[in-house]
Amino acid sequence: MAEKILELEKEMARPDFWQDKEKAREILREYQELKEKSKTGGESGRYDKGNAVLTIYSGAGGDDAEDWARMLFEMYQKFCQKRGWELKILHEHRNDFAGVKNISFEIKGKALPRGKAGVYGILKGENGVHRLVRVSPFSPKKLRHTSFAMVEVLPEFDKNIEKEIEIKPEDLKIDFFRSSGAGGQNVNKRETAVRITHLLSGLTATCQSERQQERNKEKALRILYGRLYQQKLNQMVEEKKEIRGEVKKSMAEWGRQIRSYVLHPYKLVKDHRTGVETSDVEGVLEGELDEFIKN
Repeated sequence: MAEKILELEKEMARPDFWQDKEKAREILREYQELKEKSKTGGESGRYDKGNAVLTIYSGAGGDDAEDWARMLFEMYQKFCQKRGWELKILHEHRNDFAGVKNISFEIKGKALPRGKAGVYGILKGENGVHRLVRVSPFSPKKLRHTSFAMVEVLPEFDKNIEKEIEIKPEDLKIDFFRSSGAGGQNVNKRETAVRITHLLSGLTATCQSERQQERNKEKALRILYGRLYQQKLNQMVEEKKEIRGEVKKSMAEWGRQIRSYVLHPYKLVKDHRTGVETSDVEGVLEGELDEFIKN
């Protein structure tokens, strides 16, 4: 892997690298993918063939940010429909205008032939901060507004993850509450929804999609295992950076922007990692993500 990265870096340093833009973009995509794998020693690739759980969090900005989180969810929903994938909402917290404060959903795909990436392998690169620039529909003066949303992508784990991540029962706080729909309206009189908090890390996971409390508890626990596992991978990355003497970048204010979507004063979607861009913003928001996602 290291040799391939070095080979690509030499290719990217050539003066005529950008003469063939299509080829250059392909090289950038491959380079980014290899760099991501090298950060964790290829650990995350173990789950590439499996399904995924995505969570979208709106950033600061009230209605604009929550509307942007809704738009992102619908973008992934349409992308899944085009791929023939099944999407199921596990938990959602919406405002009175159908905007999304946060939403978690699982995505399942069909069994794939050997060597092909599954749902997680395809979507894991979407993990990070997505930025929107547009004229705010909530501004009486029609002012331009910048909104942020965080997308978290976790692999769907089986029970084997319990062998790698230890969770003691006394380290968990489990709350039960009524499932709710858009606008916070209760749609279930029984307390079937489950929220699990890992007291040592402060990480939480919530599920309300199932009718049975025990099933919601099981799914929430799987998500929690996934978040703890991702935390473990992130720690490995930071430790390697320290060994190499790299400066840590603060994650304050969600500094890791991966993509910008500009609707005003011009139209552009740009991936900040690979340089891939398109003016077809409407198409991207309709689920046309193939330019940005490496299969």
